[in-house]
Amino acid sequence: MGLSRRRFTREFKLAAIERLEQGVSLGEVVRALEVNPNVLQRWRREFRKGPGNAFPGLGKRRWAEGRVAELERKIGQQVLEIDFLKGCLQRIEEQRMLQALNGKPRSASKLPKTARRGKV
Repeated sequence: MGLSRRRFTREFKLAAIERLEQGVSLGEVVRALEVNPNVLQRWRREFRKGPGNAFPGLGKRRWAEGRVAELERKIGQQVLEIDFLKGCLQRIEEQRMLQALNGKPRSASKLPKTARRGKV
């Protein structure tokens, strides 16, 4: 039977970081808390990046900056597409208005075959 992965509370992690900030050596903290030094360093980095967001707990990850940037790019792309389609629609409406004023509705012979069959 394998060893289960240890889970540490937010308070435990903050206490470990506090010891490091008080000047206790990494080796001493690692031995006292029986934590891998790489894990302790990762906790410190995460805490320094955003003390309020560090260690959300219960395995729920906060939104990574990369994910937020990805969604912002997607929104930007959709805004461009919507603006383009609005422009196309506006030009079509203007053409229809001009045709109605000139009394020249577009003849069926100039429409694509699929449009004549009602499949537009």
